Amino acid sequence: MRSADAATLFRTLLVVILVYAVVAKFNPIGLSVLLAVIIILDAVDGFLAVNQISNGKIGFITYLKSSAGNVSAKEKVKKFKSIISKHFSYGPRMDIAGDRVVEYFLWIVFTYVHIVPLFVLLIIIIRHSFVDALMAAKGTSSKMKSKFAKAVYSSNIGRGGINVVKFLTFAYLSFAYVWGYPIIFGYILIAILVTYVLLRGMAEAYESLI
Repeated sequence: MRSADAATLFRTLLVVILVYAVVAKFNPIGLSVLLAVIIILDAVDGFLAVNQISNGKIGFITYLKSSAGNVSAKEKVKKFKSIISKHFSYGPRMDIAGDRVVEYFLWIVFTYVHIVPLFVLLIIIIRHSFVDALMAAKGTSSKMKSKFAKAVYSSNIGRGGINVVKFLTFAYLSFAYVWGYPIIFGYILIAILVTYVLLRGMAEAYESLI
């Protein structure tokens, strides 16, 4: 198993623990710390995936330069591609699956405890279902071409921004549920997060169709 996939599975396990901790009304400070770890692991598995791909490229160059009898360069490339395909083709899908599990679990648990309105959860499910289908048909969402898509989705600001808003939203919702903080601020954060999610979905849908 790739280290990136192990990180994805680990954060999936942590979000299951977080869900039960929310229902049990665990200390919201502790919930926020656990949430922060889960979000950080999202960046960690991305870093590990990029690092493994880079190592693969280095290995590819080394492989091409190595002596292999009468094997042609074309055959070397074909063999190496089969190795890469076998070990790395599912990686991006694993990452997306981990992202969706984490996000769905967070929305579902706060809907379950009557903090998040049901229609918000339905919007999120519809958005992800159709956009993920479009991007799956394209292949990957890692390479955006339009300025709009790069700004709201693939740029460091876009990726960092959604994680910050996600953390603030769900961390505050835990305080609202456990300690009775004013829910109005939670609704404002929910509106900001859903808007952000929809904008990123528009960017992905646009990229999948051009």
